[in-house]
Amino acid sequence: MKQFGHIFSFELKYYFKSKVFIGITLFLVLLIAIVMFVPRLASGEDDDVDVSQLPPMLVKVDFETDPALASMVFSNFQSAFSDYRVLAAHDHMTKEDVSGMVANREVACAFVLDSLTSFTYYVDDLSMYDENSTVAATLLGNLYRMNVMLESGLSPEEIEEIMQTPIESHVEALGNDQTQNFFYTYIMLFALYVVILLYGQMTASSVASEKSSRAMELLITSAKPLNMMFGKVLAACTAGLVQLAAVFGSAFLFYNINKSYWEDNLMIRMIFDMPPSLLGYLLAFFLFGFLLYAFLYGAIGSTVSKLEELNSSCMPVTLLYVIATMTVIMNVAMGETNSTLIKVLSYVPFSSPLAMFARVAMSSVAWYEIAISFAILAASVVGVGVLSAKIYRVGVLLYGNRPTLKDIFKMIRRA
Repeated sequence: MKQFGHIFSFELKYYFKSKVFIGITLFLVLLIAIVMFVPRLASGEDDDVDVSQLPPMLVKVDFETDPALASMVFSNFQSAFSDYRVLAAHDHMTKEDVSGMVANREVACAFVLDSLTSFTYYVDDLSMYDENSTVAATLLGNLYRMNVMLESGLSPEEIEEIMQTPIESHVEALGNDQTQNFFYTYIMLFALYVVILLYGQMTASSVASEKSSRAMELLITSAKPLNMMFGKVLAACTAGLVQLAAVFGSAFLFYNINKSYWEDNLMIRMIFDMPPSLLGYLLAFFLFGFLLYAFLYGAIGSTVSKLEELNSSCMPVTLLYVIATMTVIMNVAMGETNSTLIKVLSYVPFSSPLAMFARVAMSSVAWYEIAISFAILAASVVGVGVLSAKIYRVGVLLYGNRPTLKDIFKMIRRA
C-alpha cells in the first residue's frame, strides 16, 4: 500500500505541475466565464432595440386585395418577425427584382405572397435553423381563416374570440421527460467521451515514455506492477475529476451569477437543472468507465518500444470506444434509449458507462438493472486492471517488433 501511495502522489503531482494541464483548465474556465457573461454584457442598460440595425426583410403582396387586408398582412409580418426590419416592396417590383435584391444581399430575405394560401420565400443561404417559412405559413393560415370568417358575416369581436379560444391540455410524464433531459444528457455524453479518450491516451503515453527511456526497467525492480499500474491510472482519474470539477463547477457558478439573463434560453436552463441523483449516476459510471479504458491504454503503452508506435497500437481500443459512443449518441438523438441495442450495450462494460447513463437520463430503468450493469462494470475494471498489471510486468522485456496479443498472453502464462 505504501508503494501505491508513493506512485499515486508522484503521478498526481506530475499532472498538477504540468503547464499543459493547468493551461487547458484555465482556458476552459475562462471560455465558460465569457460565454456565461455574454447575455449580461450584451444587454447593457438600455433595452430599446435600434430598428435600423436589424436585418431587412422584404414583403410583397402580389395579389389583388383591399388596402385594409394588405395593411393587416404587413402589420402582422412586422409583429411576427420582430428580429427583422420588415419593408414593403413597391407595386411595380417583379419576383425577379425581389430575388435579385436577396441575391445581391440588399435584403436578408423576402416573401412574395401570391395569395393568403400561397407564398414564395427567398433567401440566399438557407440555414438549417431558419424557421421563417414556418412562421409565415402559420401567420397566413390564421389571416386566411379570419378573412373567410369576415366574409361569412362574423364580426371582428367574434372572430377574435374564436381565434383566441384557449386549448387546455395536461401532460403527465410517468417516467422521464426526454425533451427536458435531452440537452444535458447529450452534453454529458460528449464530456464523458472527450475526458475518457483524452486521459486514457495520456496514461498510455506516460507508460510508453517510461519504457522508451528505460525508466520502467528501474521502476519495476522497486515496485510491484499492480501498484505501478493502479497508481498511474488512479492518479490520471483523480486529475480528470479535478479538472471536470473546476470546469463544470465554474460553469455552475457563472450561470447562477447570470441566471436572470438566461431565463429565455430553454437549452441552457435544462443543462443546469440536472437532478442531483442523475449527477451521482454520471460520476459513478464516469469513474469506472474511465478506469476500464485507462487500464487498457496503460497496458497497450507498456507493449510499445517507441512513442511513434503508440497511436497505431491504441487504434483498436479507440475505435471500440468511438463506435460505442457514436451508437449511444445516435440513439439518444433519435429518442431510442429503450431499444434492444441500447439495453444490450448497457450491460457490456465497454459501452455501459455511456449506454446505461443515457437510459437512466432519458427513460425509466429499474434499480436492479442499474445495479447489475454497475456490478459487471466494476468487476470488469478489477479484472482488466489485474490483467493490465501483468501485461505491464512482461511489457518491460518487450522491445523491437511490436508483439501480438498471442505473444503477450504466452509470456503472461509463463511468468
